[in-house]
Amino acid sequence: MNDALPSSDQGAAGPLIPVLAVVGVGLIGGSFAAALRQAGQVGRVLGVGRNAASLARAVELGLIDEAVSAEDAAAHADLVLLSTPVGGLKNVLSRMLPHLGANTVVTDAGSTKAEVVDAARQALGEQIGRFVPGHPIAGAERTGPDAADAALYRGRTVILTPLPQNSAASIALVRRAWQACGASVIDMDADAHDRVLASVSHLPHLLSAVYMKQVATAADARTRLDLAGSGFRDFTRIAAGSPEMWRDIFLSNRDAMLAELAEVRAVLDRAERAIANGDDAALLALLDTAAQARRKWQQE
Repeated sequence: MNDALPSSDQGAAGPLIPVLAVVGVGLIGGSFAAALRQAGQVGRVLGVGRNAASLARAVELGLIDEAVSAEDAAAHADLVLLSTPVGGLKNVLSRMLPHLGANTVVTDAGSTKAEVVDAARQALGEQIGRFVPGHPIAGAERTGPDAADAALYRGRTVILTPLPQNSAASIALVRRAWQACGASVIDMDADAHDRVLASVSHLPHLLSAVYMKQVATAADARTRLDLAGSGFRDFTRIAAGSPEMWRDIFLSNRDAMLAELAEVRAVLDRAERAIANGDDAALLALLDTAAQARRKWQQE
C-alpha cells in the first residue's frame, strides 16, 4: 500500500465518513478505503466479501477494521461502496435493503452504469434514491487487498451518473469522498457513459484478452512467448485483469460492446484488404492516422 496522499484536517465535526463499508476489498475498494484513511476522512472501515482469508489480509494491511456481513454493513455504515463484479450487485443490494440505516448512502465503482442502475432499481425499489452510481477511471491488472494503493485515484477521473431520486446531500457525499481520494469528479448520463467506456475502456481489455488467448494457445506458444518484447508486454498487460470482473462488464454492456466490435472489425477488414492487395498507400494512410491521433492524445 502506497503512502502518497497527504493527510488532511478532519475539521471539528470529525471525518467526512464516520463509518465506511466496502463490499469487495480488492484493488478498487481497498484503494478507496486506504485513500480516505490517509486523507483523514474516514473513521471506522467495515469490509464485506466472500473470501475470509482475503478479508483477514485486509485487516492485517489496515485497509479495514473488521469483516462483517452485508447486512451489518448496511445497518452501521454512513457510506457503502460496492466494488464487486457488476453481476452480483443486485443480490448484495437486496440483502442490504431491509437493514439500511436511516441515512446510509450506497454507491458503486462498476464499469458499466445503465444495467447497474436497472439492477439497483429492482433491488431497492422505492429506496433507489439511496444509490448514487459511480465509476472511477482507474485500475491495474493486480487484484486482491495487497493490490490496494492509497494513491490509485490521485489525479484520476471519477464519473457519477446521478439519478433523479438522489438527494443533493447524497450526491455531495459521494462526490466529496472521491475528491478526498484525490480524484476529479464529473457527471454523465448513464447511457452516454456506457457508449464511451465501451470504446476506450472495455474494448481494449477484450482485444488484449483475445490476442493473448490466440498466442497462448498456438502450437508454438512457448517460442512466441520466449521471443516476445516490450510491445507484446504493453499490449497484453491488461489481459491479466480479473476474468470474472471483465466477463460481467462485457455482458453488462453488451449492446455498446457489439457496436464497437463492429466498427473495429470494419477497420481490421480494411487493413487486411490493404495487406492482401499490396496497397501500400491505403496501409500507410491507416497507420499514419493512428500514429498521429496517438501522438496528439499523448500531448493533451
